[in-house]
This record gives sequence, structure tokens and C-alpha cells, in this order.
Amino acid sequence: MLSVHAKYINTMSNENKTIHEFDFSLICEFFSNMERQGPGSPEVTQKALGFVDNLTEKSLIADIGCGTGGQTMVLAQHAPGRITGLDLFPDFIDIFNRNAEQLGLHDRVKGVVGSMDNLPFQTGELDLIWSEGAIYNIGFERGLNEWRKYLKTGGYIAVSESSWFTDERPAEINDFWMEAYPEIDTIPNQVVKIHRAGYLPIATFILPENCWIEHYFAKKIKAREIFLDKYAGNKAAEEFMELQPREEELYRKYKEFYGYTFFIAKKIG
Repeated sequence: MLSVHAKYINTMSNENKTIHEFDFSLICEFFSNMERQGPGSPEVTQKALGFVDNLTEKSLIADIGCGTGGQTMVLAQHAPGRITGLDLFPDFIDIFNRNAEQLGLHDRVKGVVGSMDNLPFQTGELDLIWSEGAIYNIGFERGLNEWRKYLKTGGYIAVSESSWFTDERPAEINDFWMEAYPEIDTIPNQVVKIHRAGYLPIATFILPENCWIEHYFAKKIKAREIFLDKYAGNKAAEEFMELQPREEELYRKYKEFYGYTFFIAKKIG
């Protein structure tokens, strides 16, 4: 699933005009050239997984908003069980399944097209719900509440979500996030929401800067080259590329005030 930043860029690129399906397909194509569609890293995925207990070969895992599956493949290489990756965009799922095949994981890792507000799972079926940088699409609190029924008692949820690191912040970055994702909150408030939704908070940690700089912004450079080479002269594509540096500029300027946080919790009751 596209990160909240990609979503915001989409709203910027379509300001004062109708959002055309073609424009959005261009955005999806650009991000399909990246291993991850938002900040993260293999090390962070493994660190979060380290807080999850009792997975076996019979465990059922769902990666919701999986994108092309960069983090899903790491999960599959370090955890037993069968994994279903779910994303709204068919092109992402095509790449996801191709990657699983190439890595020899296709016997227990499968990507399906679907919406996170209508999950194709049974009540109490899942041992682990995973979602990196994607729960914002349904909303942090709504996702915690609605996805809970699919977990077994004692099952885990692990999500990364944008967070404020301070109670006060400069107007420029505050306004950016209020436009992109008004539900962004401070980490203590997010932990309260986890507890209120019927989970026991297990662990919380902030994603390090390299998840943004090395694994996200740097990867965009190659994706940009591929994209502009294919769409040279395409005004919509070129306008979209002109917006990309803004995200990195804001992060480098205001990274002490916000970032992504990983939350791991266990379903109780």
C-alpha cells in the first residue's frame, strides 16, 4: 500500500482538479519500482518480529497493505507459517507474487487483491496481523478495532504508524500532517488507543533515520530515473516527479518532531 506521503503527494498533484485514474496509476507505477513503498528496513521488520512469540508452521499471518511485499518477504524468511499479503492495487500484488516465486516462498506466501476494510479472513483465524506504514488508509484506531476480530486470543498485531515526537511543533510541519493525515498523534496517545482497543501493548520503538534516508529516499532516485525515462515528455509524470523532493526536504528539516513508530501488541480477552 502506498505510504501516507504518497497519498499526500497525490492530493497535491491533483489540487483544484479531478483526480484522474490515469494519474493515480502513474503514481502506483512509480512506487512499484521500489522494494518498499514507505520508510522501513529489513532490520526493523526483524526487530519487530522479535517481539512476537509462539509462531509455528501452522500459524496464519496477514500483511495488510503489503504493497510489493518488501517487508513480507523478510517476514517469510524469518518466521514460520503461511502469509497472505493483501493490497488494493493489482500491479503491486503481481510484483508481490513474482517476488515470492523468485525467492522460493510461493508455497506459503501469497498476495491477493483486497481492501483492508473488508478483510477476506475468518473471525479468530489469524495468529499475526502485520502492517507497515499502511494502517493510516483505514485510520489507526479504526484499524486496531476492526482487525481485532480476525485475531485469535493471544494473537499479535504489529504496525508501523506516523507519530508526533513532541506535543508542540512548527506550523509548517504541523500543517503538512494535518492535511495529509489528521489522525497522527503522539506515541503515548497511540499506546492508549491500542490498550483501549483490547490489546496488551508489548513493545514500541521509533524507526531509525536510515529507514527514511537509505531505504526510502535513496531508493526513490533509481525509481525516478526509470520512471522519467519511460514517461519523458509526459506532463503529469513530470509534475509528479517535481513534487518528490518536498517530502525529503520536510523530513530532513523536521525529523526531530515526527517519524514512524512500530507498535507490537497482543489481543487479550
